Amino acid sequence: MTITTVTPSRPARLPDQGKPRRRPGPALRRLLPLLPALALLVLFMAGPILWSVYIAFTNETLTGSASVNSRFVGVANFVKLFGDDAFRNSFLLTFVFVIGSAVVGQNTLGLIIALLQRGRGRAVRSVVNGVVIAAWVMPEVVAAACWFSFLSEEGTLNEFLGVFGVSQDWLYSAPMVAIILANIWRGTAFSMLVYSAALSEVPGDLLEAAAVDGASGWRRFTNVTLPLIRRSILSNLMLITLQTLASFGLIYALTGGGPGTASQTTPLYMYEQAFRYFEIGYGSAMALVLLVIGAVFSLVYLRLIKVEA
Repeated sequence: MTITTVTPSRPARLPDQGKPRRRPGPALRRLLPLLPALALLVLFMAGPILWSVYIAFTNETLTGSASVNSRFVGVANFVKLFGDDAFRNSFLLTFVFVIGSAVVGQNTLGLIIALLQRGRGRAVRSVVNGVVIAAWVMPEVVAAACWFSFLSEEGTLNEFLGVFGVSQDWLYSAPMVAIILANIWRGTAFSMLVYSAALSEVPGDLLEAAAVDGASGWRRFTNVTLPLIRRSILSNLMLITLQTLASFGLIYALTGGGPGTASQTTPLYMYEQAFRYFEIGYGSAMALVLLVIGAVFSLVYLRLIKVEA
């Protein structure tokens, strides 16, 4: 008798059967939770920026025929811009304002306050931090009102100096000094907090060893403390530079850019051209130039931070 062995045939396999499903890669999985935030950034940040860039190359206005039928004018706004004496004056005042109030004023004063608080009791630190931070959280209009009452012709400063026979309208005779001091007073808290955090990370053993070796307080600061907090210094400089570069409310409320154009920085001149004279295209060109300058500052600081790393 012959026994026949029958081998069962396997069912035909569809083209996609048997292949493992491909899962999203690690990079894509990390990106998925960020998609809503990225969408909001594109909608509310990148969108307006790109639209402003386009407007800077048109003759867009708020009123008149150009407000309805604007046309592309190329680099005409920028040619006009760099030939504008008022813009060059505002750019110079912006440079002075940023260097005086941010790079020198807030940065230096914030570091000094942070250094003076080292080793002090909690009560002293709480009082100092409370006073300095109170100026920082104060609205710009309120801060400007405080400084106006202090520096005006009938203000507190003249009441004090009147004893010595000195009295003048400081907002008229020295408007740039006034807005620089006001911005230093209001913005120093940020630098103080950055440096307080940085100084808390400096190992005390290194400072004690330097003191045992006979290094003075200044030598310990320059040779030990300063190199260790250099990255914090660069990060702080980048942030306060960008913030001060676009400062508008404090200056507008305190001096309005005056007297004349004596304290009219670029953001104020841009506002005047765009919303007082309705030249939106021209004002957007100024905004674009200011954006590029801020980007250059950021790249320089980031490059220095990378080198220090």
